[in-house]
Amino acid sequence: MNVSFERLKSMVVFAQVIEQGSLSAAAKHLGLSRAVVSYHLKKLEAQLDVKLLNRSTRSISLTEAGQAYYERCRVIAEQASAANQQIENFKNEPIGLLKITCPVNVGLQTVVPALNEFKKIYPKIELDVMLTDEVINIMKEGIDLAIRGAPLPDSGLQASKLATLNTCLCGAPDYFLQYGRPTKPADLAEHQWVIYKLTSGVLTLKKGSRSFSIATQGSISTNNAAARTAFVEAGHGLARIPTYDAWPKIQAGSLETVLDDYTFNDINVYGVFPPGTANSKKLRLLLNFLKEYFTSQISIKMS
Repeated sequence: MNVSFERLKSMVVFAQVIEQGSLSAAAKHLGLSRAVVSYHLKKLEAQLDVKLLNRSTRSISLTEAGQAYYERCRVIAEQASAANQQIENFKNEPIGLLKITCPVNVGLQTVVPALNEFKKIYPKIELDVMLTDEVINIMKEGIDLAIRGAPLPDSGLQASKLATLNTCLCGAPDYFLQYGRPTKPADLAEHQWVIYKLTSGVLTLKKGSRSFSIATQGSISTNNAAARTAFVEAGHGLARIPTYDAWPKIQAGSLETVLDDYTFNDINVYGVFPPGTANSKKLRLLLNFLKEYFTSQISIKMS
């Protein structure tokens, strides 16, 4: 049996009359006139074809049928109140689930530590974190936020830039002993590369107003940033690596940079999210937190 909205409203009014103890008190509580409250009660009894209340000039009491009906109406009123309160909580206090995906390396190095701190500040926000180097369909997978470091396709998704990562050109000391150090962009065509499959495969270098583009080739390719860096450290070729990631290894002596007087393609890190979710309070809080965290942590790792 379908119940109309008007019937549900009358059921809530009926429950409030019992809980407040009188029609006048219920009317005041609900912000209605006493006449409107009386109308709902009479209409409800007429629709049900049963007497719910015993009325006198000074008091009201439930009939046996009214007592049974009240128990059901009370539950409905409480659930409606709880639903409204939950919406208010969503508006005023960040709660609920955020599903997040990001590449494995940046996830382990930066995003997971950031989320640890975020969770301390907002403990009622639940996190579901998927680390993968594959670009997944965030609409299909129900993802709230995807963190990506590649040029954004025209997908209809919305994006907010979280950070800009400088990059450097790196190789291992043993590699340079065997193959020599490139001193100009043209030398790079003769070198081996560790290919990071999530990038275009074309290296762009700039010096002043001059720009150079080099197609990179190599016998090793990977879709994982940590694996790329490990292959470079092992002497299998050159690669462009985010400076904050390479810096500890440069200090340790396992990586060396070349062509330092040139600049390379920066990596823009974006938070990508479905259209229509930009007003989500918990998503806005996370985006702002990640922007601040990325900036501070990249500075720390470079110091």
